[in-house]
Amino acid sequence: MRYPIAIEPGDDGTAFGVVVPDLPGCFSAGDTIDEAMTNAEEAIHHWIEVAIDQGMEIPAPSTVARWANEDDYAGWTFGFVKVDPAALDDRIERVNISIPRRVLHRLDERARAAGESRSGYIARMALGAS
Repeated sequence: MRYPIAIEPGDDGTAFGVVVPDLPGCFSAGDTIDEAMTNAEEAIHHWIEVAIDQGMEIPAPSTVARWANEDDYAGWTFGFVKVDPAALDDRIERVNISIPRRVLHRLDERARAAGESRSGYIARMALGAS
């Protein structure tokens, strides 16, 4: 899926601002237009992760035409940022990993101490929770 982004013109002294109109409060910037678009991609992924973690509904992407004639975006350039739908998928998937036995032993000890399953512990650690 592709989210439209609105890019506010920048110059040598002013960064290019980026707004993602479909995702309230999602914005970014960059010193160049390329940097601004890359940063917008990171901002979108972060916005979606936080929204999922908070149980929020993820708005469907609209079209550029939906925003191009809005007065707020007069003179801005539009583009798109692709989002992998897998980033929105919370279905459980069985995976097979290979790690040294001593690491597995340590992992199991820590999961047990936290009162979690191995899978739950790995998932929580991957998401950066403490």
